[in-house]
Amino acid sequence: MQTVHALYQAKRTDAAGALAHLRDQDMIIVPTGVGEPPALLTALSEARTRWQGIRVAQILAMRKYGYFEQDTARHVRHAALFFGGASRGGGQGGWCDFIPNYFSEIPTLIERGLMPADVVFAMASSMNAQGYFALSLGTDYTMAAVARARVVVLEVNPHVPFAHGQCHVHISQVTALVEDDTPILEVGLPAIGPVQEAIGKHVADMIDDGSTLQIGYGGIPDAVVMQLTHKHDLGIHTEMIGDGILKLVECGAVTNRRKTLLPGKMVATFALGSRKLYDFMHHNPMLEMHPSNFTNDPYIAGQNDNLVSVNASLQVDLLGQCGSESIAHLPYSGTGGQVDFVRAANRSRGGKSFIVLPSTAKDGTISRIVPTLTPGTHATTSKNDVNYVVTEYGVAQLRGKSAKQRAQELIAIAHPDFRGWLREEANRMCVF
Repeated sequence: MQTVHALYQAKRTDAAGALAHLRDQDMIIVPTGVGEPPALLTALSEARTRWQGIRVAQILAMRKYGYFEQDTARHVRHAALFFGGASRGGGQGGWCDFIPNYFSEIPTLIERGLMPADVVFAMASSMNAQGYFALSLGTDYTMAAVARARVVVLEVNPHVPFAHGQCHVHISQVTALVEDDTPILEVGLPAIGPVQEAIGKHVADMIDDGSTLQIGYGGIPDAVVMQLTHKHDLGIHTEMIGDGILKLVECGAVTNRRKTLLPGKMVATFALGSRKLYDFMHHNPMLEMHPSNFTNDPYIAGQNDNLVSVNASLQVDLLGQCGSESIAHLPYSGTGGQVDFVRAANRSRGGKSFIVLPSTAKDGTISRIVPTLTPGTHATTSKNDVNYVVTEYGVAQLRGKSAKQRAQELIAIAHPDFRGWLREEANRMCVF
């Protein structure tokens, strides 16, 4: 029987060599964000005209590789589970695919064969003495894909942290290994302006000591985090761990002591931040990285008492329906974990879910609180799920309220310049 080190040596190759395992029509699964393997995806881009019909599925691609180009989409094309800056143009232009999903359910789509997972390309930590690698930067749906794929290629990078949790792949599960020591992509905190700060204060004032937090990505969620440094015994059960959460750990606000699910442990499914964050994750017993069908499942996450979820939206109508992922019919992002955690917070004893958004867009010329969602908008979180909606003008609480009461609450937090128009539209629609 070969030792794990002998297996490692036998499976080593370069990025070009790893491409020999691909077949036409393959679906390649790539982890979220900075878990994407740059050497493998660069090699795939350079050789993309060798194949027909290959798709690369990923949430939040970080780099715009060659296969995002329209002219070669018939050879290799991106299949977005969530759009970001690299993929948004192709999604709006129609040469990148879009697969609607709840983040919590992507592993199930893969396990049941509803979404193909022929090949995995993932960045991984160095192998430990027992033959395991950690997919710590993007555990997400990739673990489910590893279990099902015909081919698993790991890009082994010594900068990737070896984290605790259900994020480990054994050398025996791996088809090929490619070594690369490129520094992990670092993503800074979003800019926070006065509007974001005001919204953040409204939310932070409603978060009690001992709460467990899920914080989405963006200026407003980070504005909330920055105003929690004086809180005590906060816990973390989230999809993304970033530098904002790290700051709460460093100042002592996060201890995880009062969590009712996995007390003492922070839980996340992907990481997006700085080198300091990635170093913090390495062999840290305080943190566990788990697949998204654990972190995001509303039943599991909702077992945390006092779970607080904070997620951003682009538009909210007078019934409370959220359009968080498109601008009219044009895709902008995706559902991600917003619905998962809104529902989890609603299940949680003492839980609170916040949908946050500035009251206006385009320099104050457009209201984000609207009578009805703009035609073509991808509806994200339903009126039955949304509870708190927050703008810089205050907090609207919706669950348990009538349609008329909801409209009144939402108009009260709209920009003053648009409140008269919203009342007129509410009357016209017989809401008032």
